[in-house]
Amino acid sequence: MSRSHPDQPDPRSTLRSGLPDRYLTPDDIAEMFDVPKETVYQWRRKRSGPPGFRIGKHVRYDPADVRTYVTQRKSADQDAA
Repeated sequence: MSRSHPDQPDPRSTLRSGLPDRYLTPDDIAEMFDVPKETVYQWRRKRSGPPGFRIGKHVRYDPADVRTYVTQRKSADQDAA
């Protein structure tokens, strides 16, 4: 997937180099995890992905919450191994 706004940082860098200074969109999450946007919406419906919140009709994700989600997933995978 390519970003339509080249002036904005690549959301995948959030996982590698710190947190962006803005809330993330479902498109950002899909790009970050290399999954279809529909998967992001399914995660939200099933409450199995990173926690999101609504601003009016828009869903947004706090980068800190996404980082916490990734850390918890990594820990769960290591505990299961």
